[in-house]
Amino acid sequence: MNPPDAGGLLARIEREAGVPGLAAILAERLAPTDLQSLLLEVYRRRARATAPAELLARYAQNRFVRPAKSDPRETARFDLKAFAQLPPGYEAIELSPVAPLGTHSVVATVDQNKVVATSRNTEVVADSTNVQALESALRRRKNRAAEVKLAASHRLLRAQKFDSPGALPHFRLLTLTAAGRDEGSHRFEMRALRGQFGYFARLLETFSDTPARFRITDLSGGRLTPIVEKEIFATLGPLHPGADFGFDPDRKSGRGFYQTLCFKIHLIPREGPPVEVGDGGFNDWTASLLGDRKERLLCGCMAGERVMSVAGM
Repeated sequence: MNPPDAGGLLARIEREAGVPGLAAILAERLAPTDLQSLLLEVYRRRARATAPAELLARYAQNRFVRPAKSDPRETARFDLKAFAQLPPGYEAIELSPVAPLGTHSVVATVDQNKVVATSRNTEVVADSTNVQALESALRRRKNRAAEVKLAASHRLLRAQKFDSPGALPHFRLLTLTAAGRDEGSHRFEMRALRGQFGYFARLLETFSDTPARFRITDLSGGRLTPIVEKEIFATLGPLHPGADFGFDPDRKSGRGFYQTLCFKIHLIPREGPPVEVGDGGFNDWTASLLGDRKERLLCGCMAGERVMSVAGM
């Protein structure tokens, strides 16, 4: 949402600039290409006027630009094993650092203020599943008969403030998306969810014997609970005895963002609280992008940096 004083802030800027309605002019009356040209010139002039000492001060103070604290060798080790074990049919792709303006707010419930926009009508990727949804929709539009399963590992940048002291706004996530069409009786949904759950369970077993807790929240009013018990828990439980599969009916986050089913994955270390390492669920992004209510999309993610930190305990 907008900051509480956004209206007052814009009023002050427009008053000091001597241009009433400046924000509306830039947002509504200029063509995107003209706005891009204007902003490029503004930032060119600002960059030209920046002294080296000022640049260093910005680097020291700007929370968006500092390096991550994670060991890149450990991150690379996680990614190599993750891509080597991808479920059948999944294609690994390397995403661009930027996506079209509105990628995170047009079909999802994310406020645009949480995304870092650029002067070229793009925005820095804050959630790679949004970009994978765009790629999936593009491929599904060409061939509706083929399921599209994509995997990526990407460093994401988010503009909201985090509560943890010293937390950086950028972090790396492994993300999987499975796009297809409603087959009736939730067959596509259960197949996609079983594939991702089994994959995440195997991946966690690769790095640590720390118990994993998988929790699904049924957002359908309980209609899908018996299907999940039969198709997911009864199938995967015997294959992964170190994992605890169950329901979380009290989950608050993700409601409205996900539809029908969502999940969280935690590692349970010997000491300390559970560590959240995974999240996901079904949403309507490809259905919105393609204008087809029968389209289905499952998004799942795992934080490799967190997995490796727990594995090293």
